[in-house]
Amino acid sequence: MRRFLKIIRNMVLLVVAGIVILAGVLAFNVMTRGSRQVQVAAVPRATVDTEGAAKRLSEAIRFQTISNFLNPEQDAEALRGLEAHIKASFPTFHGAAKREVIGGHSLLYIWEGSDPKAQPIALLAHQDVVPIASGTEKDWQQKPFEGAIADGYIWGRGSWDDKGNLYSMLEAAEQMAKEGFRPKRTIYFAFGHDEEVAGTRGAKSIAAALAARGVRFDFVLDEGLLIVEGVMKGLDKPAALIGLSEKGYATLVLTAHSTPGHSSMPPRETAIGMMSAALARLEDNRLPMQIRGTVAEMFDTLAPEMSGFNRVVLSNLWLFRPLVLREFEKTGPAEATVRTTTALTIFNAGDKDNVLPGNAEATVNFRLLPGDTQDSVTDHVRTTIKNEKISIAPFPGNTNPPPVTGTSSKSYQALTRTIREIFPDVVVAPGLMVAATDSRHYADITDNIFRFSPVRANSEDLKRFHGTNERLSIEGYADMIRFYRRLIENTAG
Repeated sequence: MRRFLKIIRNMVLLVVAGIVILAGVLAFNVMTRGSRQVQVAAVPRATVDTEGAAKRLSEAIRFQTISNFLNPEQDAEALRGLEAHIKASFPTFHGAAKREVIGGHSLLYIWEGSDPKAQPIALLAHQDVVPIASGTEKDWQQKPFEGAIADGYIWGRGSWDDKGNLYSMLEAAEQMAKEGFRPKRTIYFAFGHDEEVAGTRGAKSIAAALAARGVRFDFVLDEGLLIVEGVMKGLDKPAALIGLSEKGYATLVLTAHSTPGHSSMPPRETAIGMMSAALARLEDNRLPMQIRGTVAEMFDTLAPEMSGFNRVVLSNLWLFRPLVLREFEKTGPAEATVRTTTALTIFNAGDKDNVLPGNAEATVNFRLLPGDTQDSVTDHVRTTIKNEKISIAPFPGNTNPPPVTGTSSKSYQALTRTIREIFPDVVVAPGLMVAATDSRHYADITDNIFRFSPVRANSEDLKRFHGTNERLSIEGYADMIRFYRRLIENTAG
């Protein structure tokens, strides 16, 4: 009996010792992870013609620049109208910068710097917008293309995505040009016209033209992640996330082949049945969730700014990784940051109720985490569906994830400093852009691509992207203008 009690006592002591050691390791990791935030003083708020700027943006929204992959000239008249509006709205900037039209409707402005040896920078935005979902027009509080100014907001499609960025850049440049400012390094403003349909005619053409001229940028800044408020558990401050990477884009068209025939004599395998089974397997066997690369760096940066148990968790992912992944799996937007996503988007089969179709076709869209490729995703689909009667074909415009930008560059530090000067209450961290942007077309002419939109957003605001009641607060728009002004001062002044 004594021997048994001794064994029990030793086991208890081992458990207690293990708990003490584990607690010590957890505490050590928490205490040794110091803040990575750049300490800067907030700068005086630059004067902005808030009323005039809001009016110009509201007018820009009225041009229905809805891009269409199959009909590229659908919005040609609207783009010409927007182009004329830009020219009329910012005359001093147009006098200071050289203007080119590339790819039919994309705009490239070159604001020449005083130092020809200084490497240029590029600010990107896009002119086109997505359509309004059919049948939802009545759900808008303001008409989607009226550009209404009401309740402290500029309403309408494109106010955030992405005419807000485009016009705030030009507002800043116009104001600075009026004051006699001339950049030390050359600044390129590149405004594509088909970003919402892959940017192959706009941004890709601009990047190709610049590459042919031997242009190479110190950095490129495009639309991207936001200043999110109340979205991250355990973080009391808003988080300004800079997209250092973005997901790749791979759409695969699956076609199931069968023998057409009369519905009264169906075979054991039909095209629709095979395709349905294949799609169900893809949804049931999604690619694994992973915390790696930019997302891991985001957690490392945010961990010291967290409070309570959340700080312990993010400081010790070696132990709590499964717990974090389970939390992220609960919502689509969160899950998208840690998984190459699988989205079934189109299904076509049959045209008569008593005829078996010979083919069933489905389109599946994948957004690829950095590290995954079009080939690896295609292999995943092939091994998952396990049916040689289903062919797999890539969709035009597919791209692998672009290279990941590092955080050690002077340009990243300058961007971080600018954010904290204009938004002193925020925490800045790297992040992963889950959607595709025009910036990926510039990967061959710069080592530093940043995806950041200087806009504050809460969870309700995020639903407005490509959705109903898109709007931009007037005060938030004024801060966007201040941000781009300060960025130009910090990086090209």
